Amino acid sequence: KSREATELNGKLDNMNVIIHTRYRELLKTKETVTAEQVKVAFQGIALRQTTLVPYFKNYVETYEKRIGKDREVSTLKELKSALNHVARFLKKKYRITDIAFSSLTYSFIEDYDYHLRITLKLQSGTILGLISRLRRMVKYAINEGIISSDPFYEYEPIYPKAKQKYLTLPELESIINTPFENDNLKLTKDMFLFSCFTGLAYTDIRNLTGNNIVTAPDGVLWILTNRQKTGVPCNIPLLDIPIRIIEKYREVATNGKLLPMASNSVVNKQLKTVGERCGIKRKLIFHAGRHTYASVITLSQGVPIESVSSMLGHKKLSTTSIYAKITNEKVGKDMAALEVRIENKYQLIQIEQAL
Repeated sequence: KSREATELNGKLDNMNVIIHTRYRELLKTKETVTAEQVKVAFQGIALRQTTLVPYFKNYVETYEKRIGKDREVSTLKELKSALNHVARFLKKKYRITDIAFSSLTYSFIEDYDYHLRITLKLQSGTILGLISRLRRMVKYAINEGIISSDPFYEYEPIYPKAKQKYLTLPELESIINTPFENDNLKLTKDMFLFSCFTGLAYTDIRNLTGNNIVTAPDGVLWILTNRQKTGVPCNIPLLDIPIRIIEKYREVATNGKLLPMASNSVVNKQLKTVGERCGIKRKLIFHAGRHTYASVITLSQGVPIESVSSMLGHKKLSTTSIYAKITNEKVGKDMAALEVRIENKYQLIQIEQAL
């Protein structure tokens, strides 16, 4: 008769109604219904429903099997990190170890964003990466017919402030013209310049052998290779500077490689010193060479974006546009050339005097 007992009995009565309702719903689609099926239905877990964590794990395991063929270890680490973040969030926020795709809502996405941004205090770029990998799983689930609606539909990610990744022409010339006495810094400088004038990423340069250098019928030397990250072919005609770098280090590299390359961490550490010596205020990383090739060496000099995309080994032009930042100098040259081409072609018959 106590108040506590009354409230408890009320809750039990409510549960009883829900259980019988679920039982009747199951009878509409099944000839026989077990107690376990009623329990599962009462708890709101649909039978044979695809859930997020195992689906994500299976994707990661499949990806891992393709490492060394057409997938990268670095991306695998990012996927595993994203999976771990989602699993920890489910446990912390909802006290569950898994969730059905059909239970993913816009509210869930917002809660996850809040968890990453406020609770964990992660940077916008890191959050964007973690969210995008979760979003990839959702897209695959939609494509497979597991769910019909996109919980990300109204979600608007916060993008980090864009940073200039390519070198300006004066910065590039400073690196070219600055001498170094230390042999390790000399090598790092040369490998970085090789990237600036070929557009190849660190791993792809490290994988080059003499077999990747081919002489065309017109005498031009080309690099013919496939990108390790995607397996996409990239064929690059060699400019003078990379040719001279190849000649400089001929027979120096070991294990049949074309060029001697230190580890990525060592190269980037030494590249920081190179940038400081050359008066570059921004942090210099090896991947800036690839951006510099796209922006300064090719596009700014009038090379069509389709050709640049092919040389960079991109599947889509939209990917190339991320690397390709058109400089004001390029815009000025293009408009000056346009002015010459249309001179005397378009004229106003009469310009009324301004009031």
